[in-house]
Amino acid sequence: MNQIKKYITVVLLVLTGVTSLSAKVSVTARLDSVDLLMGKLTTLSLEVVQDKGKPGGFPMFRDADPSKGYVGICGDSIELRTSYKADTLELGSGRIQINYSVPLQAFDSGTYRLPQFVYVSESDSARSNALTLNVVPVNVTAEDPIAGFAPVADPENPSLLDAVPDWIYNYWWVLLLLLLAAAATIWGVKRYKKEGTVLKKKPEPSPYQVAITQLRELKGKNLWEQGMEKEYFTRLTEILRVYLDRRFGINAMEMTSREIMDHLYNSDVKDKRDYIRQILSVADFVKFAKVRPLPADNIAAYENAVRFVEETKPEPVVSADGASPKNDEDKKDSDNSKQKGGES
Repeated sequence: MNQIKKYITVVLLVLTGVTSLSAKVSVTARLDSVDLLMGKLTTLSLEVVQDKGKPGGFPMFRDADPSKGYVGICGDSIELRTSYKADTLELGSGRIQINYSVPLQAFDSGTYRLPQFVYVSESDSARSNALTLNVVPVNVTAEDPIAGFAPVADPENPSLLDAVPDWIYNYWWVLLLLLLAAAATIWGVKRYKKEGTVLKKKPEPSPYQVAITQLRELKGKNLWEQGMEKEYFTRLTEILRVYLDRRFGINAMEMTSREIMDHLYNSDVKDKRDYIRQILSVADFVKFAKVRPLPADNIAAYENAVRFVEETKPEPVVSADGASPKNDEDKKDSDNSKQKGGES
């Protein structure tokens, strides 16, 4: 009797296990055809078996955007319509079968491995088997009539960029470079017409700066110390003649010593003539009479040249607030204001 009870207990446990296994959720996926012409519709069948009275569904359809009306899979190359049909069959023993008929459409040719579709019923969930779909491209020519296809649809969330050609959208940086090059060319042409050059000119040194620099260079050559008095005075008078030309507008390069003195007498620096008179007198004796001056005469000529340049340089223009010129342009304006009649 005890042995029979044991057999009955084992059988009951086995039946209980089978019943619990049969209570699991299962999902089976099937396509009407594994070959689909691009743009055409086919049906994806999903058969769900579960306990009766338990709510369930596919999360991908439940979470879909209702305004779109479809769910994209395989990189949005395949669309599953959310307007599917679902029929329920009674299987008995508290079990039901739900048959989902989902419209499927593909717009890119190729072979696709469809994902496993997940069904959730309360705490239970199940995955369907995987499917393969072969989307066949449409081979048409310009002469073939177009029929049986959906009309062209407007893009979702339209914007102004939809009207921009693809080549502009893809190569906008090339257009930007061309516009910048055109703008630079126009700017360069205008600047060249106005300034005579594209690049900014380096400001020229003032007559004072040129003369002082050249006088220092002359002193550093030690010409008269080497017995080269003629070369020394030739260079010294040349520096002064260029300075008189650029500073006061006196064409000293084409004048004799007497003509230079006459022009200085009629200028605003006539009180500085003695500096130039000493230099030109000694220079004429050296160059034309071949007289060798004394060292003191050589030194005095140089010092008189420096004094004349220093005492006739333009004074800085002082603004209303008492500030001096801050840049070369201000100094240039100061030079121009003193041209042809500088002040000591």
